[in-house]
Amino acid sequence: MQHLRREVDRLKRKLLALSAYVEESVQRAVKAVSERDEKLAQRVIDTDFEIDEMEVDVEEDCLKILALHQPVAIDLRFIIAVLKINNDLERIGDLAVNIAERAVSLSKRDKINSPFDFQTMAERVQKMLQKALDALVNADAKLAREVLVSDDEIDEMNRQMYDSIKMGIRQDPANVDTLIQVLAISRNLERIADHTSNIAEDVIYMVDGDIIRHGHRQY
Repeated sequence: MQHLRREVDRLKRKLLALSAYVEESVQRAVKAVSERDEKLAQRVIDTDFEIDEMEVDVEEDCLKILALHQPVAIDLRFIIAVLKINNDLERIGDLAVNIAERAVSLSKRDKINSPFDFQTMAERVQKMLQKALDALVNADAKLAREVLVSDDEIDEMNRQMYDSIKMGIRQDPANVDTLIQVLAISRNLERIADHTSNIAEDVIYMVDGDIIRHGHRQY
């Protein structure tokens, strides 16, 4: 049992390290868009392999613990949650890369007055991610439930953005390529919010044992 506890603690440290790295990647990608910083965007792209390697390492540790220790009860719930959270973190890292690639493209184009309030949406998505990771660190189901409420707001912002971009394309067809890049950034932010909600759901499962997917959320 003591050996299992050491392995679980070690796994938790690895997951938290991955969480911090992914959060930083998202922050850099957002900053690259805001500041039209091609070098920073390229840094996000070039270091994505590190997130991939960390994700594989965490998964291998989970499988090793399951095979060697056959955990039960809360330890088993923790391992299952880590496997799922690990996958969502890796996907968020990929989405940060997608945003960074758009940032590279936008940095080479003339700046336009975008109809999309990128900064507000980006800040709220980052706040969601921060809350979800805090909930993970502190095993805080209440905080995780707050994350789920925020996801509905991001979905609405994404819908409004889509309408704004369509109008922008009609009004300024010469900048259609730039506006499509902006549309892609918004879509990637919305998907980051979705994966963040998945993390929050898994924290709730880990702490309370409640499965709240598929519309069965109880905020």
